[in-house]
Amino acid sequence: GRLEGTERILCVNAATGNLRWKHQYDRPYNLSYPGGPRCTPTVVDGKVYALGAEGNLWCLNADDGQVIWSKDFAKQYGAAAPLWGVAAHPLVVGDILFCVVGGEGSVAVAFDKDTGQEIWRALSASDSGYCPPTMIEHAGRKQLLIWHSESINSLNPITGEVYWSVPLKPSYGMSITTPRQLGPHLLVTGYGDAGVLLRLADDQPQAEVVWRGKPKT
Repeated sequence: GRLEGTERILCVNAATGNLRWKHQYDRPYNLSYPGGPRCTPTVVDGKVYALGAEGNLWCLNADDGQVIWSKDFAKQYGAAAPLWGVAAHPLVVGDILFCVVGGEGSVAVAFDKDTGQEIWRALSASDSGYCPPTMIEHAGRKQLLIWHSESINSLNPITGEVYWSVPLKPSYGMSITTPRQLGPHLLVTGYGDAGVLLRLADDQPQAEVVWRGKPKT
């Protein structure tokens, strides 16, 4: 059921524990385990990027907590929060902020980190999942990995073009664990029978399945 409440972003003095600033806003919850935000704030170049459990994204001044820009994933993208809340931490690489958002054609969205202007949006899925955007590099080319409830996907981080997609459906839409790369191999494993080892191609951004695994096998 609906739970009325407030989400807060606090900044404290690391030496004394004294509160430096606080940003708070009314945030009713309609999700399971309504215990507060799940995402770790990201701090880059004097800005704090914080993402709430129902999809409120804030860019704040790290010195005083003043709002620089903000996004509401539900209102602006039609993105319903997953059952256990928005949990995919924002990722900043260069001048771009990458987020798992949700909604039709906007599971992955890239924003200008300074202005909040949308750069591109990509992918659709029944559920956005919980896995944070992950940047890897292989054969001299960067790839942005987005694992939602239906597949693991590699995107061009500049344009949002989908390089490759491999079906991988965890139970209850629980794509959680960050994919791990070791050389040309990429391991992706999730709740239930979802587990795959991929081999990344050296000559182009492609991937092939080496094996699929299940728990306790």
